[in-house]
Amino acid sequence: MITSHIRNFCIIAHVDHGKSTLADRMLQLTHTVSDREMMDQILDSMDLEREKGVTIKASAVRMNYTAADGNDYELNLIDTPGHVDFHYEVDRALAACEGAVLVVDATQGIEAQTLANLYLAIESDLTIIPVINKIDLISARPDEVAEDISSLLGVPADSVLRVSAKEGLNIDAVLEAVVSKVPPPRGEPENPLRALIFDSHYDPYKGVVAYIRIVDGQMKHGESLRMMATAVDVKPVEIGIFSPIFNPVQTLDTGDVGYIATGLKTVKECRVGDTVTLTSRPAGEPLPGYRKPKPMVYAGIYPVEGEDYPDLKEALEKLQLNDASLVYEPETSQALNFGFRCGFLGLFHMEIIQERLEREYDLDIVVTAPSVEYEVEMITGETIVIDSPAQMPAEDKILEIREPWMLLELFTPTEYFGTLMELVKKRRGIFQSQEYPAPNRVQLNFEIPLSEILVNFFDEVKSRSRGYASMDYQFLEYRPGNLTRLEVLVGGEQVDALAMIVHKENAYHQGQRLVTKLKELIPRQLFDVAIQASANGRIISRANVKATRKDVLAKCYGGDITRKKKLLEKQKKGKRRMKMVGNVEIPQDAFMAMLKLEEE
Repeated sequence: MITSHIRNFCIIAHVDHGKSTLADRMLQLTHTVSDREMMDQILDSMDLEREKGVTIKASAVRMNYTAADGNDYELNLIDTPGHVDFHYEVDRALAACEGAVLVVDATQGIEAQTLANLYLAIESDLTIIPVINKIDLISARPDEVAEDISSLLGVPADSVLRVSAKEGLNIDAVLEAVVSKVPPPRGEPENPLRALIFDSHYDPYKGVVAYIRIVDGQMKHGESLRMMATAVDVKPVEIGIFSPIFNPVQTLDTGDVGYIATGLKTVKECRVGDTVTLTSRPAGEPLPGYRKPKPMVYAGIYPVEGEDYPDLKEALEKLQLNDASLVYEPETSQALNFGFRCGFLGLFHMEIIQERLEREYDLDIVVTAPSVEYEVEMITGETIVIDSPAQMPAEDKILEIREPWMLLELFTPTEYFGTLMELVKKRRGIFQSQEYPAPNRVQLNFEIPLSEILVNFFDEVKSRSRGYASMDYQFLEYRPGNLTRLEVLVGGEQVDALAMIVHKENAYHQGQRLVTKLKELIPRQLFDVAIQASANGRIISRANVKATRKDVLAKCYGGDITRKKKLLEKQKKGKRRMKMVGNVEIPQDAFMAMLKLEEE
């Protein structure tokens, strides 16, 4: 196909605005997938993607389309995730395209991630084609939403396409707009090969399969290739295109989107965002924008049964082959024995990994409360990075602790302005500015510590705005914080898995709530169990779980009082001895208690 007849585009939208359904209709209209093979959300191959209605992995497909002008065009569609945790995948997918179809739900209008992904697309200098979806619904407000898009993009409201992906209405107009408005790929066929890896996954037979977009030059089957960031040379097993199944070809030309089955055994050697070139004729410099995705949230994952540890290790290795942004290392806990410290891009990413471990690998696991990465400056001048409360040094050795702050954007109807403002203020947020991208909608910009939005924050935003508000966040900087480690002692023994890093002002209330919660969750033993919370080297809260008592006097009816006293004294001694040797079994629910602490 000549380069002028190639169009590379992606679909960007907020979660659940219908971009996977729109992709399905395009595949049907271009006869890429036959009606017999067609199923809903065909590009979302994971069960979890179908259940949760979100795209987790970017995917690509080539469609051949005969336009109204009579010419045949090659349309390469890259389906991107919409959720904020998969920001990096969206970023790379946009770099592989020249145009973006911006899908907005006719019932919900513009949302936070619509804007976030739109700004990313504008930064990448893509042609934007706005589309209003779900116009067939009774609650649709297409005219109102078209006005909002018009004021946002500066295009006439009547030029915004209106479609129903579910009913298949007006889909051909979207394809015509892609052909007429999206520019053909820019690249030099004569230059040395440069191809961008925008995604990868692991195949047990073909090794790591890299999804690529050829920017310059040409790739032929059998040629040796080099990954520029890792300096690894490979001879591909096969190269090909997506239709949407893997379809091997002999050559990929400038502007093409396809895949390389590298035969590599680890994703680490084939990073998303890297540049592929020829070993025999390497390019002078890689394509811009490569960076390793950085985990923002950390949590411990432990097997419920100790003998499942090797299975958990194997499962994490396999998951990392499909998801290079997951990082993990072994760790030990006094309470939970052997497990792994895992790093995730965000809370939703953590939830997905947890569900995949439980469902795809049939594992029973305990996940500790999530924490973030802190920078600790020691009195010696050395700076260490910690991602677990257990790693925090003693108070007298610390000069300063710095925590990650985020730029938070809340997008909401104006009537929920006050209640959301109050929520963010309560979570140590600092108000920056407000904008009105559409009538009756306000975008609130805050700076907020990442640790404050980890637990229950998104749920609270949704409940306070009756589900209408949406949010987006990105990393800003590390700032010094007045932080301390909150420790929990059960029966005088420190439980490292229940420790957390908190703001000193909140330590007392957090400790009190945690102790109260644990008192409900820890079952009664045959001896008294003291639950204590300590911070800054002193106990700040305590509760006792009363012992279960056997009625030793049941058999003493009547008789001398001294006999009863003797029995009670004997019982007291037994309780004391039991307390010295007894171990307290802490139930799994206790480790999730931090997540369930009700906000006061």
